[in-house]
Amino acid sequence: MDNWLPTLQTETPSEGYDLAVKLARMTIKKTQTDAAIRDRLRPDYAENADSLIAVSAVVATHFATISAANGYWARP
Repeated sequence: MDNWLPTLQTETPSEGYDLAVKLARMTIKKTQTDAAIRDRLRPDYAENADSLIAVSAVVATHFATISAANGYWARP
């Protein structure tokens, strides 16, 4: 997992959004390295509206960064 993020460049905004979701997921994986604990905690946030809204905010922040890195996909 040494070079799991070689670039922020994506071809499309949809690919950029998918990358933003991956960044959010990787943040959790790198923060809580024990898979068993992540699995045990998942039900707690999977049905919690506040937790789901919070992850949406994290993904939005990542997507803003990726969008900027891609020039907002503007084509000359």
